[in-house]
Amino acid sequence: MASTTNSSLAADMQTPAGHSPVAPGEIAIGVVIGRASEHFDFFVFGMACVLVFPSVFFPFASTLEGMLYGFAIFSMAFVARPFGTALFMNIQRRWGRSVKLSSSLFLLGTATAGIAFLPGYNSIGGASIFFLAMFRILQGFALGGSWDGLPSLLVLNAPRAKRSWYAMIGQLGAPIGFLVANLLFYYLIRSVSAEDFQAWAWRYPFFVAFAINVVALFARLRLVLTEEYTAALEESELEPISTSEMLEKQGPNIFLGAFAALASYALFHIVTIFPLSWIALGESQLIGNVLIVQVFGACIGIIATIASGVIADRIGKRTTVSLMAVLIGIFALFTPMLMSGTPVMQDTFILLGFALLGVSYGQASGTLTANFERRFRYAGAALTSDFAWLFGAAFAPLIALGLSVHFGLMAVSLYLISGALCTLLALRISKHLEAAD
Repeated sequence: MASTTNSSLAADMQTPAGHSPVAPGEIAIGVVIGRASEHFDFFVFGMACVLVFPSVFFPFASTLEGMLYGFAIFSMAFVARPFGTALFMNIQRRWGRSVKLSSSLFLLGTATAGIAFLPGYNSIGGASIFFLAMFRILQGFALGGSWDGLPSLLVLNAPRAKRSWYAMIGQLGAPIGFLVANLLFYYLIRSVSAEDFQAWAWRYPFFVAFAINVVALFARLRLVLTEEYTAALEESELEPISTSEMLEKQGPNIFLGAFAALASYALFHIVTIFPLSWIALGESQLIGNVLIVQVFGACIGIIATIASGVIADRIGKRTTVSLMAVLIGIFALFTPMLMSGTPVMQDTFILLGFALLGVSYGQASGTLTANFERRFRYAGAALTSDFAWLFGAAFAPLIALGLSVHFGLMAVSLYLISGALCTLLALRISKHLEAAD
């Protein structure tokens, strides 16, 4: 069955004459494994900010303050990510793609394992917070360097009529990573006592993240080090351009691309991390029940992400992104009512949010990639993604929880609406610039 699927995919994706043959089924597997491992790391940290860090690293503060401190450290990885991209692009230019990918994923795994071994505040005091922040920053640097170009290669070699479908494949890593993280935390919470969970069991997801990174490393190296993929990447002119040159020559396209995806990235952590923190703080539901709802939400997200490929191929990528921005804006208006309501209403917010997120995020990657010259697409896609995460998602849990507690849940609505407006404005400006050209 698998061979039949790969054969049909290969038939659909014929490379231009003179280009090295690529097997899209293998690229797709590498892309999904790589993205799922990266998102799993980040989701484990985000969920730990709610379930673990307030008592382990911030016992001197209230539960709310502990969560906010955790979310502040959570955001540091997204601030570090563009710098990691710049550093590892330079490493690739000097020593090659394999050194870049191996060193970045080794750094990611080491930082994640470091968190797993990190003593709490009661053992080493403020040093635990310092090392937690340091490891988080290293995670961001490493993630910036883990860009392998496979999603770009996949889309560039796809038939024009199916490019949105193939662009969706890389985005599946997010809901898959979230699904696995939720299942793991749910299993631990149900299997051990609350005391044991806070004492030692919370460390296991970080150990698992390290193991997943090792598997992802070999899965991706198996692809990018083969002669046919190296040739295909070179023939597609996917070059590791320096960040300074990218910002100088393609700066407007980078930031337009980042803002074009902002509605999706703003919704990302509002659906995945914020509900858990709000419900845990208000104690309106058992945490185990919320995790199960989020598991179903992740499954909806996977289905919706797949559906986004079909929808965008029929009505167009930009039309899909624009439509979803409008729907996210409408959804934002119901946030206060749903999240302040009964458990059923809160669960509805999570499930509906994942449906919107799946379709929107499924096409958020490379919304305006065509604006880049071909040789700039490799580095341009990486930087666009970095800045989209930074502007849209990095501070979302911190802002949403902090403002909601003091000013009400309407703050979350305004955050989502601002992201939707930025997306619509960026797409409008891009269309105007293209028409002027």
